[in-house]
Amino acid sequence: MTLKDLKPGQQGIVEGIAATGSMKRRIMDMGITPGVEIRVIKAAPLGDPIEVNVRGYELSLRKEEAQQIEM
Repeated sequence: MTLKDLKPGQQGIVEGIAATGSMKRRIMDMGITPGVEIRVIKAAPLGDPIEVNVRGYELSLRKEEAQQIEM
């Protein structure tokens, strides 16, 4: 399961990040690391972007970024 599969109101613990290179570094720089809890706040009508709460702040992610975050 990935972050993209979670619906608004659901939460999960990050198991890993499937991305490599600069995308992985960007995701980790935003505070999304294995073991952290993420809660989906809302998603745009077409599903892009997804707004999440991580480490006490709100963050918007694109679908392709959310698909790389394994829950």
